[in-house]
Amino acid sequence: MYRKVAVVGAALVALVLTASQVYAMTDNESVVRKLIEEAFNQGRLEVIDELMSPDFVEHQTLGHGAPAGREAPKVIVSMLRLAFPDFHLTIEDTASRGDTVWLRLRGTGTHDGPFMGRQPTGKRISVPVVDIMRVANGKIVENWGVADRLGALQQIDSSPVGR
Repeated sequence: MYRKVAVVGAALVALVLTASQVYAMTDNESVVRKLIEEAFNQGRLEVIDELMSPDFVEHQTLGHGAPAGREAPKVIVSMLRLAFPDFHLTIEDTASRGDTVWLRLRGTGTHDGPFMGRQPTGKRISVPVVDIMRVANGKIVENWGVADRLGALQQIDSSPVGR
């Protein structure tokens, strides 16, 4: 009798631990999804301060003179929304484990503003993006991002250079 109770008790503890791990992953994903939807898709820069740690680190190469910390994603969002006013990130897939959330996204928009030295062309782009974000205490603390910038340039540039 005691052995059955111990086995059932151990199974319940495992179930509770698994449920709490799933909740944490879901919570981390919801923070990241809110960043994508409200900051990138709606252009609400103030949400960056809400969702990102003051010690946020952007590992994505942004170029010489790019700001650090939470200012980096503000510059990225502002630049994208200036170049592509209808810019939209679609989350195509996510995975999470512990404090890390992986995202496979697709960025789309119409090139109606300057982008990486290119004047507006009115052309639509669709580029794959991968982001890996670490979340701690409900705040995004690190991001590693890779967007197909060459693909974006090839889609807006009609010259054969770079193809």
